[in-house]
Amino acid sequence: MDPETNSAPEQEPVAESQPEAAPPSPVLLSWGFVFMLVMAVLVGGFAGLFLVYTTDLPQIDQLQRYHPSATTELYDDKGREIGSFALQRRVIAAYDDLPKILRDAVISIEDKDFERHWGVDVWRVLGAAYRDFRSGGRAQGASTLTMQLSRNLFLSADKNFGRKIQEAILAMQIERRFTKQQIFTMYANQIFLGHGVYGFEAGAEFYFGKHARDLKLEEAALLAGLPKGPSIYSPIKNPERALHRRNMVINALLEDGKITAEEAARAKSAPVRLHIQNAPTSIAPYFVEEVRRYLESKYGTEEVHEGGLRVYTSLDLDYQRAANQAVLDGLADYERRHGWRGAHGSVFDQGQSLSSYTNPDWDQPLELGSYVHGIVSGGAPGFVLVKLGRYTGKLTAADIAWTKVKDPAKLLKPGDIVYVRLMDTPPAKPNIAAPPLHVALEGESGVQGALMAIENSTGDVKALVGGRDFDESKFDRATQALRQVGSSFKPYVYTAAVDQGSRPEDTILDAPVSFPGPSGMWSPHNYDNRYEGVITLRHALAESRNIPAVKLAAKVGMPSVISYVRKFGITSKMESLLPVALGAAEVSLQEQVSAYTTFPNDGVRVVPRFVRKVMDYDGHVLEDNFPEVKDVISVDTARTMRELLEGVVQHGTAAAAGARLQHPLGGKTGTTNDYADAWFIGFSPSLTCGVWIGYDEKRSLGNRESGSMTALPIWESFMRIPIAGHSQEAFPGKAFPARPVVKAQNVAAKSVPALAR
Repeated sequence: MDPETNSAPEQEPVAESQPEAAPPSPVLLSWGFVFMLVMAVLVGGFAGLFLVYTTDLPQIDQLQRYHPSATTELYDDKGREIGSFALQRRVIAAYDDLPKILRDAVISIEDKDFERHWGVDVWRVLGAAYRDFRSGGRAQGASTLTMQLSRNLFLSADKNFGRKIQEAILAMQIERRFTKQQIFTMYANQIFLGHGVYGFEAGAEFYFGKHARDLKLEEAALLAGLPKGPSIYSPIKNPERALHRRNMVINALLEDGKITAEEAARAKSAPVRLHIQNAPTSIAPYFVEEVRRYLESKYGTEEVHEGGLRVYTSLDLDYQRAANQAVLDGLADYERRHGWRGAHGSVFDQGQSLSSYTNPDWDQPLELGSYVHGIVSGGAPGFVLVKLGRYTGKLTAADIAWTKVKDPAKLLKPGDIVYVRLMDTPPAKPNIAAPPLHVALEGESGVQGALMAIENSTGDVKALVGGRDFDESKFDRATQALRQVGSSFKPYVYTAAVDQGSRPEDTILDAPVSFPGPSGMWSPHNYDNRYEGVITLRHALAESRNIPAVKLAAKVGMPSVISYVRKFGITSKMESLLPVALGAAEVSLQEQVSAYTTFPNDGVRVVPRFVRKVMDYDGHVLEDNFPEVKDVISVDTARTMRELLEGVVQHGTAAAAGARLQHPLGGKTGTTNDYADAWFIGFSPSLTCGVWIGYDEKRSLGNRESGSMTALPIWESFMRIPIAGHSQEAFPGKAFPARPVVKAQNVAAKSVPALAR
């Protein structure tokens, strides 16, 4: 048998027998299912929460274009700040403007891991949550700087779970888009530090009177401690808490190795020294208010108060200071001429005490020559003491001599509100041991003054005073008040006559005359109740004779005179009646000053310009204004009128000022019936300035209070400043050669009430 065929068939090896796998335990299956279900619910829940809490979140792209509410700043013609508009006191600073010690202090106390985390500090959040759970409340905060920034920029301050989620989501998005330096800079400009102050630069200026870059260690630590509770840790309201919080920040800096133990000890031993800088009222409040109205009408209130505009104005700060002082000094001289009218009430009558009473004047810097309200705090025979905020003044017999009372203690009593002028320069910081300041008593009857100065070549308003005290009355008597102008109206009559052929040396009869009017015959008269007979037009205008002015107006026709007035830019309503030739028309000071620029400008009037250029927050020019001029009269007529008005200053009603100033000048006085308004409008080759004095209720200033007596001295005092810088200036050439002046002949006058001069 063949072995191959006889062999047994080959079989597959049989695997070793294995026990069958047991089916999954029902318990395990149920737990796995639960786990998967829980995970699905958690993921779904978190996805749902994410969707819910991100639905209403702002697009982070908005932050690329975001800038914080910033202060709109106003500058004068030399780039000096003169005022600002803001809902929040904030000064935008760059990263490098913030000193390292301040940055370190903020990070050490607010967010130690700021440089390392990605917007949310997980371990800090968990730790805070655990402590909150143990305490049963929300005592522990866990917000990083980035989370605080997202909340301050986009979210409410409500403390709830939903807001914290949104805060964290936004913080992570911010961290993805911006560098740490950018985030810190935004935070540093946005954070609230109390008392209306936002951002560390504004905080440094408000609390310490310095830039952030100049902060000392202890000052930086105090500011860094404020964001946690600006009211709780306010060094003004709660100095002890502020000191404790400041030292906590210093300890945090020491723990982080940012300062040495010696530096920490020195800073902690230093007292909290503040130099509070309240935002002062602008030196030119009426001018600033005029600019505000203009800007808001053009750009809207929100942009003006939050947009951080840069507004370059026409004002000259030096001229404005001179204008302020000239008006206040002139009003003080007027008050003294009319005697003491009593104190301005008592603080006790107002339900206040000597310690509780405050006055807006006390928030402003005091200097030699300042006029300020105070309260009598005490005294003895021969003197009284006056509280002036942080300072004390002293009034002696010599300081009240003009009242005709010899002893101040008999004139004034404790609690009386008085108006005084500083005769000393106050020290930078009040010193209890220092002697009281020397002050002089002044009157304040309610008389008002206004001044406006315009540059002839550009129309730039260089100075503007709209009243005695902006805090008491915001009404601008330079731009808003309409008052009768008296004889300052006469140049328009003479201009019409010159344009129709009259010349300065032409003669006219100054004698009684009557004209028919709507109510019968009208008989004008001269200011001094005298008549000079045959005189030249030059002399008639220089001496402000009324009869010649009315005769000229009748000759050329009042409709013609009114048409010239319109050419000069005066829009106020007036009738074509002869009394208007003597100033029986209401005109604003601004219109008068602008009109008078025509005479030194060879017949061209400049339109007043307050704003020269406006730039937005990013530096883009929004407007760039150029001088606006109007042709009014011919060169020959303008030069003739200028020479006539020079005569007023050389040998007419303003000769006293002309003799003292010794400069090429022209102008015209004006006084209305019953001495209710006193005017002087005058010009040099480069500047035209007008002054008005009167009461708001249009009552008499008093006997003989004419334009030359009351307004002219203020004009003279102010003009000393602008002409000092233009000593070599001169008017253009003459239009006509001078001719001999005809001597005046006096003619007896009837006794009638005085009119305008």
